[in-house]
Amino acid sequence: MATKRDEPFEELYATLEETVAKLERGGLSLEESIALYEQGMDLAKRCQALLDRAELRITRLRESFAQPAAPEVPSAVDGAPDEEEQEVFPLEEE
Repeated sequence: MATKRDEPFEELYATLEETVAKLERGGLSLEESIALYEQGMDLAKRCQALLDRAELRITRLRESFAQPAAPEVPSAVDGAPDEEEQEVFPLEEE
């Protein structure tokens, strides 16, 4: 079972929408309205925290891809022949 902090964003947001709908319908006592408002504020805060973490992850990914990669130098290990191993072809005379 997921704990309160492990709930996915979509579930938290759906619960927030339900809470807002109950408040908008009205017909609640003052205490019920305040309790729902507090619940909604907590849900909104948790949703925002998840969005902030997602944005940070995306920012870090963008930054990691924006950094130039170190230039690769071919070597014999990479399968590129050394100068000594390269074949020399004589130029054809016309």
